[in-house]
Amino acid sequence: MTLRIVPSGATLGARVEDLDLSRPLSADAFEQLLQALGRHGVLSYPKQELNAAQLRDFSASFGRLEVNVAGAYQEPGMPEVMVLSNIVENGKPVGMSDAGQDWHTDMSYNKMIAFTNVLYGIRIPHRDGRPLGNTEFCNMHAAYEGLSDAWKKRLDGMTVLHDFDKFWEMMRRERGSTRPPLTPAQRAARPPVSHPLFLRHPITGRRVLYANPGYAVRINELSPKESDEALEFLFAHQTRPEFRYAHRWEIGDVLMWDNMGTIHNAIPDYRPDEPRLIKRCQVMATRFFHDDGTPREVARTELEAA
Repeated sequence: MTLRIVPSGATLGARVEDLDLSRPLSADAFEQLLQALGRHGVLSYPKQELNAAQLRDFSASFGRLEVNVAGAYQEPGMPEVMVLSNIVENGKPVGMSDAGQDWHTDMSYNKMIAFTNVLYGIRIPHRDGRPLGNTEFCNMHAAYEGLSDAWKKRLDGMTVLHDFDKFWEMMRRERGSTRPPLTPAQRAARPPVSHPLFLRHPITGRRVLYANPGYAVRINELSPKESDEALEFLFAHQTRPEFRYAHRWEIGDVLMWDNMGTIHNAIPDYRPDEPRLIKRCQVMATRFFHDDGTPREVARTELEAA
């Protein structure tokens, strides 16, 4: 069976039509989706009707699911499913907010990086006939290819340090934040990690720029001054308008994106009285990497063939 996958016409994004995600995927359908995700970066599946277990099972087709430490915002009895929401019931938040983090890619601060996020839109706020809380993306294949030969040559083979504390401190600076600094034990549990600055994408075989504003703090092979200047340039470069794509949410959408080939940003343009409810699974890149972050043999063979 050949799936109907309709490209958005933009730098990223495609819509998968007439596929019921509540049913198990065939091996052929899975392979088509895997290749499409690498090629298009962002896939949307409109008009889905899923329960949390079906969302979990579809997501788990792509790799090991992360269990988020924020247990209060998990689906009851299903720790792999995270609840994202601005809804408050009986004085308690229903879910965790996903707004306000700015451009980033999930889990780059981890040895085992994230592969894909899978989100299911249950309640989507609208105002004046348009959806709110849309999700923006930037294309990291295009960002790498758009670098000058001089930048590619200069930075080739270098690594970048990613640190969870950068995000945490940014959130502490938000107005009204009561977050304390990370404790020494929390810092020790999430130490900074390094990844290739130009990552070889395990599906496409092409290079991507893997340094995001949310977590990247230092290019290890440069002096601090040179690193700061290079990262400032790369952060501005990767978010150029021609690399951007925005998904306009509708109720029933399932949206998934490739964390290696994109960076993303949730737009916080809705008010507390405009309810939003999304359920999310995060798939780690276990299909392509060992737990220590080294590529699996199958991924390496595919890259050499590419």
